[in-house]
Amino acid sequence: MLHLRLIVPPTLTDLVVEQLVTTPGVVHIVRGSGSAMHPEGDVVLCDVAREAANNVIERLQDHGVHREGAIMVEAVEVAISDAAAAAEFTSPGEGGDALVWEHIEARTRDEATLTVSFLVFMAIAATIAAVGILLDSAILVIGAMVVGPDYGPLAALCVALVRRRRHPALVALRTITIGSLVAAAVAFVATVAFRLVGIAPDAYDIADRQLTAFISRPDGMAAVVAVLAGIVGMLSLTQGRSGALIGVLVSVTTIPAIGNIGAAAAYRSWHDVGGAALQLAINITGLITAGALTLVVQARSTTTNSLRVRHQR
Repeated sequence: MLHLRLIVPPTLTDLVVEQLVTTPGVVHIVRGSGSAMHPEGDVVLCDVAREAANNVIERLQDHGVHREGAIMVEAVEVAISDAAAAAEFTSPGEGGDALVWEHIEARTRDEATLTVSFLVFMAIAATIAAVGILLDSAILVIGAMVVGPDYGPLAALCVALVRRRRHPALVALRTITIGSLVAAAVAFVATVAFRLVGIAPDAYDIADRQLTAFISRPDGMAAVVAVLAGIVGMLSLTQGRSGALIGVLVSVTTIPAIGNIGAAAAYRSWHDVGGAALQLAINITGLITAGALTLVVQARSTTTNSLRVRHQR
């Protein structure tokens, strides 16, 4: 279940409470008149079955509660209550499958922001990947995949496309684009430095790299893996399955492809630069397409009216 903590303008309190009382899936309603100070209003508390959360939150937004007051949403780990059990039973669908759009949008919005730490993680991950490619070390390449934060903005872009949010989509696209360019540039500079100090191989020979040659040699299987990873990645994000999300990070070669672009460019191996760029494009396209389609299917199969387009707040 989810716990809602509302600050409601006094003129709307009666209407909001009445709707909460009559809405299936809403229980444990508490009203505190005039107890909120900033912004001023009445505090209303309630618990909502996940299956009914979108409907309740959208109605509150329709009344403008979020403009003159506030809507806070928190997850309830354990609810020992017959009323809560009855609310979940009467709500359509399964709580484990339900999408709560505001929660998903808030989570991906934070991860899509272009920050210094994001660029640092991208740069370090790409450099580790470049070292792994030069040494033909699968372990280092996998480590780079785990370190890379690139799935955050990609997931945010999927959500923004499905919800038709133009500004968040542009923010996510800018973040992943700038992050990839910076990471490739750092991997290039690092590889040049490795060559200057003599710790990198003298030549860039793909024949010597049996374990990592696939990164710059994409094929049909790369597209299949990207699509499957896009599906699982979005499901893990919406269902809070962090273990599955880690599996996605180590199955798609976005970060290794970025590192390969930088490393190959340092050796002027332009054919491999092109191959790695193609690998990157295939993976990003597969992740975004499959992720967005997964969200659409989830929304239509688990909730009602969950794809309703709302104005950006």
